[in-house]
Amino acid sequence: MNRTSLDKSKIKIVLVEGVHDSAVETMQRAGYTQIVRHAKSLSSEQLRTEIADCHMLGIRSRTQVSAQDLASSPKLIAIGCFCIGTNQVDLTQAMTLGIPVFNAPYSNTRSVAELVLGEAILLQRRIPEKNAAAHLGHWIKSADGAHEIRGKTLGIIGYGNIGTQLSVMAESLGMRVIFHDIVTKLPLGNARQVSLLELLRSSDVITLHVPENDSTTHLIGPAELAQLKPNCVLINTARGKVVDLAALESALDHGKLKGAAIDVFPLEPRADDEPFENPLRRFDNVLLTPHIGGSTVEAQENIGREVAEKLVQYSDQGSTVGAVNFPEVALAAHPDQHRLLHIHHNRPGVLSEINRVFSANAINILGQYLQTNSTVGYVVIDVDREYSDLALQKIRQVDGTIRCRILW
Repeated sequence: MNRTSLDKSKIKIVLVEGVHDSAVETMQRAGYTQIVRHAKSLSSEQLRTEIADCHMLGIRSRTQVSAQDLASSPKLIAIGCFCIGTNQVDLTQAMTLGIPVFNAPYSNTRSVAELVLGEAILLQRRIPEKNAAAHLGHWIKSADGAHEIRGKTLGIIGYGNIGTQLSVMAESLGMRVIFHDIVTKLPLGNARQVSLLELLRSSDVITLHVPENDSTTHLIGPAELAQLKPNCVLINTARGKVVDLAALESALDHGKLKGAAIDVFPLEPRADDEPFENPLRRFDNVLLTPHIGGSTVEAQENIGREVAEKLVQYSDQGSTVGAVNFPEVALAAHPDQHRLLHIHHNRPGVLSEINRVFSANAINILGQYLQTNSTVGYVVIDVDREYSDLALQKIRQVDGTIRCRILW
């Protein structure tokens, strides 16, 4: 069996926020045994204590990894976000320190899409209000305002992995689908790409599937809510800051839309025993869920396996395929050779200097692959085993080196 330069029993992996057992099983099958698990998210102080001597970190959406946290973990080589989003990590600082960050961009798309469709049906039937009334002992047996979703228009903002799968599922239920995206996308089925304004004015159900950045913060605010049809419902399973909740509260107060379903919030409790405070709690026609769009057993099992495999591949072979902040490099494994992984600042002359080191010391390169982005370069080099210690010693001295390690 292949060994890494650091024995796997000495590689510490920290998993927080109840990462699924499938991740642990995947890592253990690969030979990793020093796995520390936490059921909840950690405060910044707790996190720094845990990762001070940690080699790989696994988190979900609650744990925030700042530049200061990263600076306090000199052994950290990789981070796995066991979710879709990665905005909880300072990606730029991680890249600068030579730490690739991996996620699972596809594993929970079905779970999110199913939740959106379920909420759309419930809101169009006015089930949340009738459920709340029934719990209070009131019997509202009325069809007023209750509609099928067949024949209704679904407006999808963000036609990516989730948006496209939702589009197909919605059409199979008889919905018309329109979507808005900042780039031109090939529609699936009978879906049609439209402007944001047309989507807002035409949709019976609007659902958001966009990342959180400066351009999407309060993407849905007072002006956008004013364009909605009175019987429209709004669903947000994307990011908490995409919808202006104060504006949504006002629109609901004034009956500007039929209802809403919100799964993500600007401020969320760090643990299940913390109170959830939100102005939308008082509305019976609003479904509030605790950031569970991708929280199904199936999704979490798939995510655990996918991200764990990426961490194992990076630790064992140096593969960065799937990293969100790092040049993607992969070479097939060569058991009889030693592999050098060199991360450096992307500036002219670094690769030439690396190759000069090999030439000057008569070290034959058996395989080499370089990839760069605007900030860093990552080169994977396979050499004969008898020269690997010398090669590692020499290329660590190359000006511009961020970090370097060896695998065998």
